[in-house]
Amino acid sequence: MSYLVAVPDFVTAAAADLAHIGSSLETVRAAAAIPTTQILAAGADEVSAAVAALFSNHAQAYQAVSTQTAAFHAQFVQLLQSGAGAYASAEAINAGPLQTLLTLINAPTQTLFARPLIGDGVNGNDETGAVGGAGGFLYGNGGRGGSGAPGQAGGAGGAAGLIGNGGAGGLGGAGANGGAGGTGGWLFGNGGAGGSGGVAPDIDGAAGGNGGMGGRAIGLWGNGGAGGNGGSHLGDNTPVGTGGMGGNGGDGGAGGLLGNGGAGGHGGTGNKVDTLIANAGGGGAGGAGGTALIGRGGTGGTGGQGGWFADSIDSAHYGDDGGVGGAGGAVTLLGDGGAGGAGGYGGLSGTGGAGGSGGLGGLIGAGGAGGYGGEVVPVIGATHGDGGAGGAGGAARLFGNGGSGGAGGSLYQGIFGNGGTGGAGGASGWFGDGGAGGQGGTSGVLWGKGGDGGVGGSATLVGNGGSGGAGGSSAGDPVSRDLDGITGGSGGAGGVGGLIGNGGAGGAGGAGGNGLDARNGDPANGGNGGLGGNGGDARWIGSGGNGGAGGAPGIAVNGGTPGQRGPGGTGGANGVAAGVPGRHG
Repeated sequence: MSYLVAVPDFVTAAAADLAHIGSSLETVRAAAAIPTTQILAAGADEVSAAVAALFSNHAQAYQAVSTQTAAFHAQFVQLLQSGAGAYASAEAINAGPLQTLLTLINAPTQTLFARPLIGDGVNGNDETGAVGGAGGFLYGNGGRGGSGAPGQAGGAGGAAGLIGNGGAGGLGGAGANGGAGGTGGWLFGNGGAGGSGGVAPDIDGAAGGNGGMGGRAIGLWGNGGAGGNGGSHLGDNTPVGTGGMGGNGGDGGAGGLLGNGGAGGHGGTGNKVDTLIANAGGGGAGGAGGTALIGRGGTGGTGGQGGWFADSIDSAHYGDDGGVGGAGGAVTLLGDGGAGGAGGYGGLSGTGGAGGSGGLGGLIGAGGAGGYGGEVVPVIGATHGDGGAGGAGGAARLFGNGGSGGAGGSLYQGIFGNGGTGGAGGASGWFGDGGAGGQGGTSGVLWGKGGDGGVGGSATLVGNGGSGGAGGSSAGDPVSRDLDGITGGSGGAGGVGGLIGNGGAGGAGGAGGNGLDARNGDPANGGNGGLGGNGGDARWIGSGGNGGAGGAPGIAVNGGTPGQRGPGGTGGANGVAAGVPGRHG
């Protein structure tokens, strides 16, 4: 911890930089002197001579001003250098007495409580898992926790005193958990970040360590510490048996009276394999975001990627699933809920992790958005894999909109697999609109069904229902002998309006899959478009939501039957006292 108002080394460096700038400017000024002060007349007439004299006089005036500026610059640099020397001398003179005084001040509390009155806590030694020392009672940050030896958890970060930040948790040893972050100051200060979990040891089925929990902020102001990331499995590929799981991310710490919750840690990556007799490991779950009283809830951590085959992607075995995204942190009084974390990528033939749900909003504040569903590792040759479901949007309480649902995971480059379902929109508070439903994920490029769109969130007293999410597009059918296209994903229904408010619009249906020309010229039918979502109803005063449009039909090949456009959704009913019904899609 530094008690200096000015750091002499920084002042000296600034003086050197200014001197270099002045030297460069002087070089440029000297180079421009002759060409600009001795301009020849363009002709023998009086006008040309007058113009040349005007420019030459102007250049000479500029040179005079530049000379004065250079002199001032030199004086300023000299003054700055003198000031740096004075600061350095004062520091050298006062360092001894101040350190002696500080030692005397800290002696009683250090003797009685093994803790200074002013000063930072001692860092824990690495490879021991030692706990970080507590910061000074009045002022000081907690010490960092020591890292763990293989198989040993990282040490917890030290707590701060009245003013200061908690210490960071130590890194976990191989396969062990990270240390928790220290608590923030009693008056001001942030919680310390949790330590990352240790990477998994290179043995069959070994998992990465979990990330440490972020430290809480317990004072008047301060943010919660971020959770530590889960440990990944980064060693050699597993030859037989089961690959290890990635560690879970640590939860974010709670914010203080005024402050945001800490973000959740990310899940670790699962072990990959490259033989026909081994299974990959799954990704770790993301940590939940920290809660807040007045502030914003912490964002949930992203789920870890599932393990996948490194070389033998043509084998009959499967990769593993991506980790679930962490939930967003809730808020108690004032502020928006945290967004849910995205689901992790699924390994080859694995399923993407589900997105985390959005956090609950405060009495005044919106719900957090749901996390996106995880996709599948985009590698050509994947045998199968589905996208993860999107997370639900968080609800609001009194004043605020519901959070939007997360989109379902898509397979933009996967060979085949189903798209993930979109997350539902969150309900509004008494005053506010419901959240929109998430869009369904797109299927694989050859086979698979698009995910259904999420339902829109409902309104409570005054507000409109949220719109439903659109359905995802489909591809071919792996069960059909002739590789017919599959029906597109259905659009989500619109949310119900409040006592005063309109119903939400239904989501559009996804496009049907095209027939595949893969069986010696046999005909293949196109898939039907997905159903449009129904519009949400109004309650007392308001109009019903419009129904969603049906999805586009798939194209047939080799004389097959084309698909049909999906039916549109039904319009929502109007309010009892006033309003008009919604249009059909």
